Amino acid sequence: MVHDIVALVEPVPTGLFLDATVGGGGHAEALLAAHPHLEILGLDQDQTAITAAERRLAPFGSRVRLRRVRFDQLGRVLAEIESTADSELGGLSGFLFDLGVSSPQLDRAERGFSYRKEGPLDMRMDIDGSLTAADVVNTYDRRELTAILRRNADERFASRIADAIIDARPVRTTTELAQAVVAAIPAAARRTGGHPAKRTFQAIRIEVNDELGVLASALEQALDALMVGGRGLVLTYHSGEDRIVKGAFRQRTTINSTPRLPVEPPQLPYRVIRPASRQPEAAEIEKNPRAGSARLRAIERIAA
Repeated sequence: MVHDIVALVEPVPTGLFLDATVGGGGHAEALLAAHPHLEILGLDQDQTAITAAERRLAPFGSRVRLRRVRFDQLGRVLAEIESTADSELGGLSGFLFDLGVSSPQLDRAERGFSYRKEGPLDMRMDIDGSLTAADVVNTYDRRELTAILRRNADERFASRIADAIIDARPVRTTTELAQAVVAAIPAAARRTGGHPAKRTFQAIRIEVNDELGVLASALEQALDALMVGGRGLVLTYHSGEDRIVKGAFRQRTTINSTPRLPVEPPQLPYRVIRPASRQPEAAEIEKNPRAGSARLRAIERIAA
């Protein structure tokens, strides 16, 4: 949804725009090319992504700052920038969170994200992280496995899959895990909804990287840092992410109590940009099937 993102960012004030999941730099490149009034702060915990972004964004020179950190460290990064800047930063002109796993991560079998390619059970976005998919698959008990499958992927066959994983232990590779999951799902259900192991791999990846745990904190930090006129955009790919984003935006744009006196209601400092969510067009989904589940939400700060 690059074109939608570029258009939504157009009216933001001059300044620093946060790409909280810079990946290979695709969105950042489009924003820098379209909006010369912006600089980019790109964050990613994956060193491979940072290296790719450095190459891709090199033509933009000093308009780009890249940091290898998890996005819930945003507050610390902004404080460091302010401490070394010649003038006060003044906040963010905007931000973008493109959640989920990137295509380069999926396409590299040795990263362990793909259920279609044989590789080690890894799934760490930060290769220095301590928890791996192998730890989850081979050490979590039935209750824990069932819980993460339901919480992180809305998997209706969660308990059956948990039993199958435990029966298959030790599970050493991505293809072994995928085979165990496929065997656990009824034949009729396997015929619809894409690859039967897709949701299980998603759930385990989210657990390994604590994706839902850090998202709420990172969003709060980014929303607090928005300057007036700044806009925040988030691309989600499943219901758990979207619930967190929708809740964070609602909290900033809803009055939680009714005044007892007949006074004008206070002006809220944020507004949701309508429509409240957008999805990719059919042509984009046809070109990139992985975009089919994407949902874009946007918010604007309208007062201090």
